[in-house]
Amino acid sequence: MKIKWIVGMALCTLLLSGSSRSAVRIKDIAKVQGTNETPLVGYGLVVGLDGSGDGRGARFTAQSVANMMERMGLSVSPDRIKVDNVAAVMATARLSPFVKKGSAIDVTVSSVGDASSLQGGTLLLTPLSAADGTVYATAQGAVSIGGFNFEAKDSDRFTKNHALVGRVPNGALVERELGMETGEELRIVLAHADYTTAARLADAVDEAFDDEMATPLDAGTVAISVSEEDRTPGGMVRLIAEIEAVEVEPDAVARVVVNEKTGTVVAGSHVTLSAVAVSHGNLSIEIRGTPVISQPGPFSMGRTVATTETEMGVREQHARLMVLEESTSVGDVAKALNALGVSPRDMIAIFQALKQAGALRAELIVL
Repeated sequence: MKIKWIVGMALCTLLLSGSSRSAVRIKDIAKVQGTNETPLVGYGLVVGLDGSGDGRGARFTAQSVANMMERMGLSVSPDRIKVDNVAAVMATARLSPFVKKGSAIDVTVSSVGDASSLQGGTLLLTPLSAADGTVYATAQGAVSIGGFNFEAKDSDRFTKNHALVGRVPNGALVERELGMETGEELRIVLAHADYTTAARLADAVDEAFDDEMATPLDAGTVAISVSEEDRTPGGMVRLIAEIEAVEVEPDAVARVVVNEKTGTVVAGSHVTLSAVAVSHGNLSIEIRGTPVISQPGPFSMGRTVATTETEMGVREQHARLMVLEESTSVGDVAKALNALGVSPRDMIAIFQALKQAGALRAELIVL
């Protein structure tokens, strides 16, 4: 327990140590609007399973097999289909706007029925569409699960990894491109919206290009005007590359994040404290049960009885009242709280009390 307390305090001290802000590249905190990946999804069948497919409970699997047979010229009633080597799956993928027609992308397949494993299966031709219903790719190929799921006749089960989700590497062929629209304006979208960061980003771009070309539209978007020369495909690529390399110093909200499950405390660089008095003590209650065997006397008609004697001890640590001076940096906050000599979990309780008292000048988030 003592070792765990020391490690927790060391981790907390490291995370709460003094701030050192530096500039970062725009590409690390923002991206160009329109370059996001588009999720694709489709419903398909995995065949070739060794008895580990869907059972009678998944009636949609039998219906899907009947529909597939009908498209191939065979008329079969779903009620007469009983196959356990077929599993219904959902196929998902993500399409980048820079992937061209004819390229291959990875596909993830997940069972939607009551199959026990997708090991050794093959995904049949499955259209993958976006949210608007447009088909952008078609998937097909052998499924790799990276593990196994084996169940013996005596109910012994051996499992490695998750056998109901697999991948088809390069299993989807792109049929339609997303593309990226280019015009007179290029918009940069911040990963974390902040008015100060948006204003600094616009100023940094203007300074780097020696031109007033960037305008912050809101806390998360900065518009950059594009000259006619840069609207060509090659010119646009070079312009975006130069913008991404520009360095800017991002700002952040004063915030303290605590995780009660792990005892982790993380404080941002702008966290400060107002003058406050803190008293904290620990209360420990220990209950012990000692088994006692009661034997009957010689030649008596009694019987042996097992009982338990309970001992309870209460130990309370004397609380110390300590005055914390006004802190102007996260380093001062760390030193003041470490001076109390409390564990990380106790420090979480102190942060919550400081917030309620109005002494913590930061947003408190409890995970």
